[in-house]
Amino acid sequence: MSDLLEKCHVCGGLIDEEDLFCGNCGTEAPHRQQDNTPTSTLSTHSFSCTGCGAAMSYSAEAEALRCPFCGSTRLEKGVDHKVIAPSKVLPFKITEAESQQILREAIGKGFWRPPDLSEKAVIKNMVPVYVPYWVFSADVATNWTADTSQTPFGASGDWYPLAGEHSNQYSGVLVGASGVLTPNETSQLCPFDMSQTVTPDQVDLDRYTVEQFNVARKYARPMARSALESLERSSVDAAYVPPRSRNVQVNLRIQNMASEPMLLPIWIMAYQYKDVVYRFLVNGQNGRSTGHGPVSYHRLYVILGTVAAVGLGLVALAALCGGLGSLLSR
Repeated sequence: MSDLLEKCHVCGGLIDEEDLFCGNCGTEAPHRQQDNTPTSTLSTHSFSCTGCGAAMSYSAEAEALRCPFCGSTRLEKGVDHKVIAPSKVLPFKITEAESQQILREAIGKGFWRPPDLSEKAVIKNMVPVYVPYWVFSADVATNWTADTSQTPFGASGDWYPLAGEHSNQYSGVLVGASGVLTPNETSQLCPFDMSQTVTPDQVDLDRYTVEQFNVARKYARPMARSALESLERSSVDAAYVPPRSRNVQVNLRIQNMASEPMLLPIWIMAYQYKDVVYRFLVNGQNGRSTGHGPVSYHRLYVILGTVAAVGLGLVALAALCGGLGSLLSR
């Protein structure tokens, strides 16, 4: 977090340079007001779900007020307030029918799933939602060291020290800003092709449910740094560090980190199997999916029974061999 702080001109509260709004009164930060780029918009169709806590701008064309994240109809109308405005929006390409087909094919796979899951699962809710993400870019400079067993000719030791430098520019690093979807869920749906984004005025957002940004930029930055470090370490390991190495140390310096708030398309679906409802998500651009599902306890018990039977058989065999050994030694 930056040490540079400003004061809100309305309530006098301290505002970090990464904040878009005052945390006390919601007034737009002074340094944002001086920028010509719009960073906020007025939310006039804001609802919060009393079931899961989701905050969203709901579609005016929706047939019923139902939370797309948990299926609850207990939605409370919020007062008009400013919310973070997305700089770009990625349009939907995957249709409702295609999403349903993706769900049927995905839940039918996997040894631990019930064999009749794909056939008997009933889709209870299906909503196209624009989910907020922070999209980061940065310059990364790296110094690395390692010991390799690929020693040069004439070396007397078994290990030889190596060192090097590397630099790279990264863009399109995504950090989910949803208040309901978990970081694992938002990351599992990646990647998205960010070259296909358009400005918000090119998408009729009133036709969709739009979740508001629930993760502030300054809280997304540590997650972005972790992702950048992972990308850079993988890049250095693959391109520079020899395969037979040990004591690999990678020191990174991240500079010029920047980010943009964007809305990305996700089909949020709920399906029911034997009175239990599970959530399933589909990337609205390329069809990548993730979700939860039931476990076939019958198959689990069969595997556990087989393992137990094999274990008992091995114990009995060991006892028999021990008995035979005793008889032969007499």
